Amino acid sequence: MGRAILGLDLGTTTGWALYGTDGLITSGTVSFRPGRFDGGGMRYLRFTNWLTEIDRLSGPIEAIYFEEVRRHVGTDAAHVFGGLMASLTSWAELRGISYQGVPVGTIKKYATGKGNANKQAMLAAARDRGFSPADDNEADAIAILLWAIETRGGVA
Repeated sequence: MGRAILGLDLGTTTGWALYGTDGLITSGTVSFRPGRFDGGGMRYLRFTNWLTEIDRLSGPIEAIYFEEVRRHVGTDAAHVFGGLMASLTSWAELRGISYQGVPVGTIKKYATGKGNANKQAMLAAARDRGFSPADDNEADAIAILLWAIETRGGVA
């Protein structure tokens, strides 16, 4: 049995794709939208709890790759991304799990051949590879995971 690799598209709706210890790839999305009565940190606490569950149920996780966004359209999105990235990196550091951000253009060019591909092109690229992503977040996570597997010399 190998170790798991996780690809993430961080955001309020986080896309994820997992190469499991069984050699299968699963993917989906998970929402970290705060509830009406949640404090400001609950989104990040739920995210770290979710990571712990993925690691427990499908791990051990060997490496995490995430879409590294350098520019956000809105301030709120930038804050959410920064908080999720801080939560992810500290969670991984505590467990000795390697992690790496991958630039948006790198992922888009890998998946579609164009570094500025739109959401529909990313969805089409995932479908062309045999996946059925629910949205662009999941499609991006699939592309990140496949990039990691194919450009990082395979899996453990």
